[in-house]
Amino acid sequence: MKSNHQPSGSKSRASVFELGGVPAFSQALPLALQHVVAMIVGCVTPSIIIAGVAGISDADRVILIQAALFCSAISTLLQLFPIVRIKNFQLGSSLPVIMGISFAYVPSMQAIAEVADIGTILGAQIVGGIVAILVGFGIRKIRILFPPIVTGTVVFTIGLSLYPTAVNYMAGGTSNPDYGSWKNWLAAFFTLAVVIGLNHFARGFLKLASILVGIIAGYIFAACLGLVDLSGIQSAGLFQVPQPLHFGITFEPSSCVAIAILFAVNSIQAIGDFSATTVGSMNRDPEDKELQGGIVMYGLSNILDAFLGGLPTATYSQNVGIVTTTKVINRCVLGLAAVILLIAGFVPKFSALLTTIPQCVLGGATISVFASIAMTGIKLIFRQEMNYRNTSIVGLSVALGMGVSQAQASLAQFPEWATMIFGRSPVVIATIMAILLNLILPGEKAQEK
Repeated sequence: MKSNHQPSGSKSRASVFELGGVPAFSQALPLALQHVVAMIVGCVTPSIIIAGVAGISDADRVILIQAALFCSAISTLLQLFPIVRIKNFQLGSSLPVIMGISFAYVPSMQAIAEVADIGTILGAQIVGGIVAILVGFGIRKIRILFPPIVTGTVVFTIGLSLYPTAVNYMAGGTSNPDYGSWKNWLAAFFTLAVVIGLNHFARGFLKLASILVGIIAGYIFAACLGLVDLSGIQSAGLFQVPQPLHFGITFEPSSCVAIAILFAVNSIQAIGDFSATTVGSMNRDPEDKELQGGIVMYGLSNILDAFLGGLPTATYSQNVGIVTTTKVINRCVLGLAAVILLIAGFVPKFSALLTTIPQCVLGGATISVFASIAMTGIKLIFRQEMNYRNTSIVGLSVALGMGVSQAQASLAQFPEWATMIFGRSPVVIATIMAILLNLILPGEKAQEK
């Protein structure tokens, strides 16, 4: 009788279309690079923005970007390969997702960096990670508070609140003595034109890497205009281990509240990415243990990231899009992408090179990203019928969130902590209002009775 057992070492390679197993390196490498190309700009840009707001030195800016790459890699590996599996519980989603520094936290992080420091952001991140862990364990009961009308309103507000950041960057950055010069605007619109052109007319790699290619083209164009300063690269080392606790950790109550609310919302939002991954590439819904393990690990990895000096991470939707389009779900492919990010995180010269990208070029490239965030929010909102009740939830939440943040003087008679939580970023008020209005306002059927 023929045995089905294969001797050790004779097992055939796994397919890149299988979740488990190890595919051939020659197949995995180009697919992994595709993921890196799609997310690396988005991964480091929040750190560049926050470093600018915080006014830290060039050396510290390199360390913050280095931590972004390193922490994104570690967070991705922890999600892909659960370190704990006990019956119906696992620590990590075990799904083909990529984690990266999230734009969702940028508005609130900017508000904190303006009045405090990066250590205060990292302290709030630890509290947010604890909130995410609690959400993960209670996901079945809490999920009802965050229907698409609520999460969509929050995501839409995040997109809107990022527009001024992109426009200020397009003008050269508010700290730049040449802020608003024609050279900055010319380089910004050139970069934007390349990104839009590739998005709408290119195919394959060029379409996938439109933002990266746009930044490279904009960088060269800006260099011709004399806007690129390479002096910082020479002083950066070739190899450096990330520096834990370099920025310190400070717990400031109002900052912790503002970031914790976002962690609760983004924990629920992660369900969308996990679901899109499984439905789009495996034709099934995610299992409860995958959702719970993914959200709990999201919280734990962010606590770890804070000690390593990295800003908050989250699932990256662009990489979800790659997985659902190509149907390449092998975890080793995405794990290899994480290893590439990890290696880049040990090379300060690479991080220093990223800091030389002119702000006008970053603004021209990222305004399209911020626009897509706002449109994602609108798509989520329209998953539910836009009746009078739901339009009231969206309209009032966004109006109050954006209105108060743009008229901070209206909170002048309130304590400083109230201004920090409610006045500096529109996302917190919009989130709280959307949740409350969704709970309080009667449904259409209730109104008809």
